[in-house]
Amino acid sequence: METRTEVARIREVYRQYTACHFEQSRWSPANAGNRAIRHEREFKSRERLKQSGFFPLTERRILDVGCGTGEQLGTFLHWGAKPENLFGIDLIPDRIRAAQHLLPQVGFRVGNAEALPFADGHFDLVTVFTVFSSILDHWMAVNVSDEINRVLAPGGVVLWYDFRTNNPFNRHVRGLSRRRIQQLFPGFAVALQTVSLLPPLARRLGVLACLLYAPLAALPFLRTHLLGLLTKPGLRRADPS
Repeated sequence: METRTEVARIREVYRQYTACHFEQSRWSPANAGNRAIRHEREFKSRERLKQSGFFPLTERRILDVGCGTGEQLGTFLHWGAKPENLFGIDLIPDRIRAAQHLLPQVGFRVGNAEALPFADGHFDLVTVFTVFSSILDHWMAVNVSDEINRVLAPGGVVLWYDFRTNNPFNRHVRGLSRRRIQQLFPGFAVALQTVSLLPPLARRLGVLACLLYAPLAALPFLRTHLLGLLTKPGLRRADPS
């Protein structure tokens, strides 16, 4: 059952983010620190997927939960995935419209991940980037994780990227520990590493980001996110179709 109050809260939060123009300011890809965060995340995501035997992506069926404007699915296209195998779902209609404009060949849908419109075991890979930290209601988080488990094939993986600590300046998000992640995905093999320099600090680096990001991000206490793979038990299909 959908948790309608929490869904409404999340939509209102993102309406506020849009009204504050965070996409053009705080989260702008023009900021060198934001670009460094994204570069590190993409490099380490690709590295993890390669190590786990998920490359090539040619025949992999992939779902991005909380896909936003489709940035991550665009990355998968660049890495060799077929557009007909890529799907994204997001609560926010404006974001889905932007994603459809950017990647018209990919299957995007407006919807609540508590009720994913896909068959059991359909996907080989599900990505969840900064999704669960935005869900403050316990039962909604459980419902979403259950649905991801349902649509993920045996041996499939969740590519996870999210806050590991709370943000004292944003009451709308909450960090997730390794223990909490394991509770949401019981039975999954969890392999996570800390990444991403504290975003407010990264954004302040300016033109020095190319020199300072890596040494600062090497300090464990400045890394704010967890990234890695959650692997569902079972035998992975060798050639999904």
